[in-house]
Amino acid sequence: MGISKYNSEGYYDPTTYEALSNIEKEEKAAKRAYRPLVYICSPFAGDVENNVNMARVYSRFAVRNACIPLAPHLLFPQFMDDSVSAERSIALFMGMVLLGKCDQIWVFGRNISAGMAAGIEKAEKKNMLIRYFTEELEEVKRV
Repeated sequence: MGISKYNSEGYYDPTTYEALSNIEKEEKAAKRAYRPLVYICSPFAGDVENNVNMARVYSRFAVRNACIPLAPHLLFPQFMDDSVSAERSIALFMGMVLLGKCDQIWVFGRNISAGMAAGIEKAEKKNMLIRYFTEELEEVKRV
């Protein structure tokens, strides 16, 4: 139907037309608003089944917070074997490449694995925004 340049009485009304057009533009822009790419940094090794499930929870949390999650430890084990040293090294390297494409890194949990520490270190060197969360998805401040 669109916005009419004329009011209900049929008179030309450019002020109202412009105001309504601007509101419509803002609503369209909000629908395709920018969502930052966020690297999900959480444990993988050890209790793999639980850690994978938690990485899914963390990724969903990022989506609910208007972000695009990137969790390489959910993707790479689909075709890389973490128990084979050479494949683990390649997967860690690929994860670091992907981290470099992200806007932020979100670190989940109290225990920081060696792989997580490497990601945090790279993020610090790149002056990326680093946010820390508990397993219960509560943000905590690090000093």
